[in-house]
Amino acid sequence: MYKIGLTGGIGSGKSRVADFFQSWGASVIDTDAIAHSLTAPGGQAIEPIRRQFGDALVAPDGSLDRAAMRELVFRDPGARLRLEAILHPMISEVTQRRACEADGCYLVFVVPLLVESGRWRDRVDRICVVDCDPATQVARVQARSGLTPEAIARIMSVQASREARLAAADDIVLNDGRTSLDDLEAQARAVHDKWCAQANRLRAGGHGNTCSS
Repeated sequence: MYKIGLTGGIGSGKSRVADFFQSWGASVIDTDAIAHSLTAPGGQAIEPIRRQFGDALVAPDGSLDRAAMRELVFRDPGARLRLEAILHPMISEVTQRRACEADGCYLVFVVPLLVESGRWRDRVDRICVVDCDPATQVARVQARSGLTPEAIARIMSVQASREARLAAADDIVLNDGRTSLDDLEAQARAVHDKWCAQANRLRAGGHGNTCSS
């Protein structure tokens, strides 16, 4: 399948853009959503996390205590590596399984840290960045999560810079504070149509799924 890596900083709106692509026939695999399911009550990662970090990092409902973990990994970079050693292989396994089952007109991997990981360039045909200015990112995340600007700044500090993401991009969808929902949809539709044409050219004889335009 034709493969797209979709990324953007926190609060950029990449999930909304991915929803557009899915509604138009693409298969979407969201690695952040996979991570949340693995760390939900009864999730596959909970017991390994409990063994590695103790009961204090597991919330009363049996999910990962995300606030406590966020504080820990910012204080202790080694804790981030230990958490990643648990989660990354599990996320990769689920991602690969879903990719093998995908039947959309093209396949989108939504990866928040795609640029930072350095592992995706050779796995996808194109990288699409949902671009947003940092001030708008902070405002959006505050509005939806209630995190302080300081906490958001710490999250953004471990993400690639806006410039680094744009340098890695094959396609860009702008979603800053001046972008209306209609504008965002129009931009997403333009890259969708382009990817459809590219994906369809890869299907010898026109066999397999085709994209709507």
